[in-house]
Amino acid sequence: MAKRKRDEAHRSAATTNGPTKAAKVQSQPKDAGSTKVATKSIVNGSNGIEKESNGTVAPAPKGSAPKIRKTEKHVDVKTEFPTIQIVTGSYERVLHGISANISIEDDNLKATFADSFLFNAHASAVRCLALSPMPEDSSQGVYLATGGSDERVNVYSLSASPMPEADSKGRKVPSMPSLGPNKISENPMNRELGTLVQHSSSVTALHFPSRSKLLSASEDNTISITRVRDLEVISTVKAPKPKVAGQASGDSTDVGTTPAGVNDFAVHPSMKLMVSVGRGEKSMRLWNLVTGKKAGVLNFDRAILQAVKEGKYSHGEGRKIQWDKDGTEFAIAFERGVVVFGQDSKPRCALMPQRLTKVHQIAYFAVDDEKQLMAVSTEDGKILFFDTTQASDPQEDIPVLNPVAYMGGEKHSIQNRVKDFKILDLAKHEYPGYLVVVGCSNGEVRLLMVNKSELNKPSSDDGLVGSAAKEVYATGSRITCLEAFVMLPPHDIEGGLSEAESVLGSGADSEDSSDED
Repeated sequence: MAKRKRDEAHRSAATTNGPTKAAKVQSQPKDAGSTKVATKSIVNGSNGIEKESNGTVAPAPKGSAPKIRKTEKHVDVKTEFPTIQIVTGSYERVLHGISANISIEDDNLKATFADSFLFNAHASAVRCLALSPMPEDSSQGVYLATGGSDERVNVYSLSASPMPEADSKGRKVPSMPSLGPNKISENPMNRELGTLVQHSSSVTALHFPSRSKLLSASEDNTISITRVRDLEVISTVKAPKPKVAGQASGDSTDVGTTPAGVNDFAVHPSMKLMVSVGRGEKSMRLWNLVTGKKAGVLNFDRAILQAVKEGKYSHGEGRKIQWDKDGTEFAIAFERGVVVFGQDSKPRCALMPQRLTKVHQIAYFAVDDEKQLMAVSTEDGKILFFDTTQASDPQEDIPVLNPVAYMGGEKHSIQNRVKDFKILDLAKHEYPGYLVVVGCSNGEVRLLMVNKSELNKPSSDDGLVGSAAKEVYATGSRITCLEAFVMLPPHDIEGGLSEAESVLGSGADSEDSSDED
């Protein structure tokens, strides 16, 4: 009796004060939510609520992905990018493969690393790396060449696409167990193809002009041209040994001997001309690749050496050399500066860090169809960007340009020397900018991202551009060289492994077959 009276009292109060919250939800029509449109929305797997523009909350439909809708001016948009394959060489003889998944969340660069492979590549330090052009099909591999102080050149085939998370039947691919903090993403398509033992001294530079040819330079003053299909040397360019002219202070060579060897070389985009710089030589050499013979020698005069602070007791030798994408100019890096030459081999300008420091690596990259910049990595952990088009025709003195922007340094938490770097264009992936992969001397691999609009007009007063990922990969080895490329989408795992195994050795045959002579 008492219970029935309490129920009647509750029903009376509900009639007087209006329906409860639960009653309100039940009384709404089924399509009531369709009349309220949110201005912007993002997807977040941790919440199952839709927030409408008027502030009311509606439950998400069954079976749909959880969503969050926000109407503020700033929306946390997560942008995913393809997987990046990074390869590092080190003094510890280790060839380390690292895959990186990057994304942008709330204007912050995020990175997740995993170990792809770890090869004991050489008997001594790994000095240089080179990657072949990307294949058109993900079933073919990307060729990787490594050169070391043990006089050997190793050739590997790397998978052009990452391992899929599941096979064609939806079965999840099991992950490799790891005792360390890093995830392991091993790919069975990463393997060694063979070794080249052509040189009699340390290998200093490598380059793939195409998928079928490999050029390698050594301290034995030779540049070999090898066919990748069977690792057969088809031609050798021999540079003359420099004359004995005294040794620079601090030279590590034996007393009574002359420093010798090819430091670096660069092939013209037409594939008909090559420029090289050698050890112990204050000059550069031009080579005709059609005949394989010397085309000329250009000595570095006093004006060129003074422009890059090469004094009386300096080596005065070129250490790195690069052609631009059009072949209209090339740059030679010295110990503390860079000199840019025109197509006529005349110096146009000199590039110097604002604080005098050592230069380690240089690279051209295009900002747009008409503008390109030169990137220079330095001893103090920075990557400087120079606009070589600002140079005017020199009358007497070579003009010295200052950088228009820079990345790294203390503001991006990079204080060690940048031994090598790679600039990857992300324009095909709906991002108008570049991902810069940096290898530091302390064994750290860092990722930085910069927008093209920042390079045209830096927002900061000191020229700092881009943003750096907080995540850092520590290889545990002293990095000497680095390569990186954007991987293709993953392909079907069933049947693909056996098919990939059959094309690894014949990938060079299917492309550039007319370029064998």
